[in-house]
Order: sequence, then structure tokens, then C-alpha cells
Amino acid sequence: MSCSNLTTMWASSNLPNLDHLSSRSFLSPSRLLSAAPAPASSARAPPSTVVHCGLRELRDRIDSVKNTQKITEAMKLVAAAKVRRAQEAVVSGRPFSETLVEVLYNINEQLQMEDVDVPLTRVRPVRKIALVVVTGDRGLCGGFNNAIIKKAEQRIAELKLLGISFTVISVGKKGNTYFQRRPYIPVDRFLEAGNLPTTKEAQAIADDVFSLFISEEVDKVELLYTKFVSLVKSDPVIHTLLPLSPKGEICDINGVCVDAAEDELFRLTTKEGKLTVEREAVRTPTPSFSPILQFEQDPVQILDALLPLYLNSQILRALQESLASELAARMTAMSNATDNAVELKKTLSMVYNRQRQAKITGEILEIVAGADALT
Repeated sequence: MSCSNLTTMWASSNLPNLDHLSSRSFLSPSRLLSAAPAPASSARAPPSTVVHCGLRELRDRIDSVKNTQKITEAMKLVAAAKVRRAQEAVVSGRPFSETLVEVLYNINEQLQMEDVDVPLTRVRPVRKIALVVVTGDRGLCGGFNNAIIKKAEQRIAELKLLGISFTVISVGKKGNTYFQRRPYIPVDRFLEAGNLPTTKEAQAIADDVFSLFISEEVDKVELLYTKFVSLVKSDPVIHTLLPLSPKGEICDINGVCVDAAEDELFRLTTKEGKLTVEREAVRTPTPSFSPILQFEQDPVQILDALLPLYLNSQILRALQESLASELAARMTAMSNATDNAVELKKTLSMVYNRQRQAKITGEILEIVAGADALT
């Protein structure tokens, strides 16, 4: 009989108590039949707690759980190695982004007294918004993809209530599949994030949102991605990508600018033969910008060159943080799956041993009862 519906919980009270069969006074066949345990009532043992598998099915199930445990353990180690590199990429890109913020801020200070029109910083009445939704390319990472898609659905519902039209730029295979199955959501473009985000991929997204904003097809661009906080925490966030803040900072929908100088690094080590993680808080210092620095070129030309570069860097940073969050979620999910496989294997082994002992005891009793019947 199939063992696919085998429950992981085994009630010890449902097992037949064979202690009373050890006495030779109960070895006659008629008494053996009367000594058989009565079937449990539905009130005491619901059908879901009764195991109807033979020993062969239990052995096959145990072997299957062992193979699953090996796979999830290997996937956990691979994700742990990848998330470390992804986090290093996020942290190493922070100083460049922060320095670029300082440069943009100082250039903007010099342009305060001049009448300069910068297209990327122009604030217009919002009639249409472009939503850049960054998801993952693979599954087996818990609720990572569902969390960011749910965040996008909530934002779409808010825009509909406000009467603002929108379009979606989907980045990632999971998001592409989700929006392709929902034709009522307008999608401008489908893109793939890739296993290792590069400036080329970020530039493709930046060119698309740049053309939409400059041509005034949209009046605002919002970036939805999962911000990497730590190995066990990732937050889906919404940031206003365009128009850019005069200081070059990215702010959320409430106008609160993002401070990403704080971060949490970790090191993979082994303790007592098991994989462990050591965490430490790191503060990335922001280099000071000299106020007496003078520019040889016109500040407007420098600003026109730096704003697209900063746009590209912010999109690349969002892709890197999303990838790090996805890998951390996958490592956590595979760790939980491995622990569950260990517990399930232990439970199945206990059930198997009890059934095997019961079967052996029954065979011995039959032999002894047959011998008593002949004497």
C-alpha cells in the first residue's frame, strides 16, 4: 500500500501493547485472538495518525528522506557560499555610492544660486508611475518572491484608489511569470536579473526608466526590491528612483532618505563539526568631501554626467541587495528543510523499528503457540 500520506507524528498510545503476551498463560490461539488490541475509536486516534504502511514502504520512505536531506544540506552550503560573495559585493559598492552622493551634494550647493534645469531632478504632477519590481530567478527560497510580489500588489491597489495610472517593469523570472499570468496588469518590459548582477544589466534597466521619465510617459519611477538586512531578515522596500533628490539620495514614498551605512557582516565557520555563522556589525565610513574643491568644467555638465551614473549605481545596488536577500532566504529555507528531514527520518525509524519488533514478536508467539498445541 502507498506510504505517501504517512504522517510525521506518531502517537505511541496507538501502538499495540504486547507486554501482556509475554506470559505463557496466554499462548493458546483462542486467547491470542482475544488478546489482540481493539481498533482505536475515531475520538482517540483520528485516521491521519494511523500508519498503514508495510516495512518495505517505510524503508523506501526512510531512504527517500535521507536523499532529500543530502540535497537540502548541499543546497544550504551552496547558498551560504554565494550569499557571502553577494554581501561583499553590496558592502564594497557602498563607499562609491556614498562618495557619489557627496559629490552630487556639493555640486548642487554650487548650483543653488543659478537657474539650472536638470531633467532628472524635475518634479512634475504625478499622472502615471512606473514600478520597477525586482524578484528572483529561482524558487526554494521561502517567502522571498511572495513578499516582494505582495508588496507590489499593495502598491498597485493604492495607486488604483488614488486614480493614478501605472506600468510595471518586471526584473526576474519569478516576477515575469507572475505578471504574464495576469494580463490585466500593464507591463512595459520583462527583464532578467541574472545570477550575478552587473553594470550592463543595471544599465538596461536605467536606460528604460530614463527614457520613460525624460519622454514624460511617466512622472515618477519607484523601485521595489528586497533590502538585505541580515541573514535572517530582509525587508521589501519601495524607493523613489526618479525624480532624483537634489542631494542625490534615494528616498522612500514617505520622503525618508535611505541610510545604508550600517550593515551586518558574517563569517562562515565550523563549530564542533557543524556550520555556524559569526555576525558582526560594521559601520562603513563616509569619506569627507573638501568644500574648497573647484571644478574645471561647468558644474551643469558634471551634474548631467553624474546623475545617470548615480542612477545606474542605485539600480545595481538594488539588484545586488535583492540577490543577497534571495540567497539568505534560500539558505534559511534549506536549513529548515534539512532539520525537518532529520526529524522525519528519526520518527520514521522509530515507527519502522516498532513495527519490525511487533512483527518478530508475533512470529515468535505463533511458533510457541503451535508448539503448545502439539504437546
